[in-house]
Amino acid sequence: MDSRTVELNNRERAALRAIARGAAEITCSCEPDLFIDGLACCDQFTARRLAHLDYIAPARPGLPGQRVRAVLTESGRAALDQKSAQRSAA
Repeated sequence: MDSRTVELNNRERAALRAIARGAAEITCSCEPDLFIDGLACCDQFTARRLAHLDYIAPARPGLPGQRVRAVLTESGRAALDQKSAQRSAA
């Protein structure tokens, strides 16, 4: 991912926080689905946007469609940390 700033909405930030705390799974797919606390995320556009921005990824390889633990990438962690820092500075 390049260094441009990407504005995240509240739902996207909430998904990143859930992933950071280890409460999410993602399907192994080019258009992944996200599951939080075992339930399908109602906004699959959010899951796919975060994946295409390289903010989230499967923790390990899997078969197509298989659910595996979701993890934050370095870019995803930076995006989440940046928003936290902005709130602290306000």
